[in-house]
Amino acid sequence: MTLPNEVRALALRLGADPSRVTGHSVLRQNGEMKLSLASQRWHRFSARQTMAVTSCAFDWHARFSPFGYLSVTDALKAGRGQLDVTALGLIPLVRSAPSVALTKGEMLRYLAELPFAPDAILHNRGLTWQVMEANQLAVRCGPAAMQAEVVFALNADGRVASATARDRPRSTKAPHLPTPWRGEFSDYRQQQGRWIPFAGQVAWIINGVEVPYWRGVLSHWSMAAPPFAVLTRAAPQSGPRSQMLQGTKP
Repeated sequence: MTLPNEVRALALRLGADPSRVTGHSVLRQNGEMKLSLASQRWHRFSARQTMAVTSCAFDWHARFSPFGYLSVTDALKAGRGQLDVTALGLIPLVRSAPSVALTKGEMLRYLAELPFAPDAILHNRGLTWQVMEANQLAVRCGPAAMQAEVVFALNADGRVASATARDRPRSTKAPHLPTPWRGEFSDYRQQQGRWIPFAGQVAWIINGVEVPYWRGVLSHWSMAAPPFAVLTRAAPQSGPRSQMLQGTKP
């Protein structure tokens, strides 16, 4: 499928390489996150993430302070969502089972974070794009039963300022609570020829009110050469899920 001119122009403005179609982006983050929307407490974390260029896949591993007591894996691998949480690196607290709601939420995350992987805008053929109003682009992925859509708004420099989704599941268990969601990007810096946002925050929009729950900055960004497929083995079947962290993924 031919990319709309506006989408190709966005990818090239962000520095995507038309001649490179393999590899993945690698980033490191530091930030704060609420583990429950009902809580007023923010927990510090550090994280490493990889994002595929030619497929809808990512892998986010975070450790929460103090002393990395809580480890979180949030991922989209082989077309399935994954959310696993352990305490002290040993005690499983959440081991997610595959579900439509979980996978759709992870697909929406991948789409929303495309500014971290400009080459994917150009080379991921699993994405479908639509030009909306001036300075707005919609991107979709996934089968009809769980199709995910994010709308990007561009800033005065023609870079992504925000990403919105109208129906991101807040829970992986029924009721799934599809809820409007918004992410914002700022502090663009040039890295290896790409313009990457080094700061961001995300929020649920509940009853018309934005409820922030994640904010972070990058400490590192790079393009890695090995194909991402090496890192995306299907997630194993798993046991019962917990309510913990539902609706709090970035």
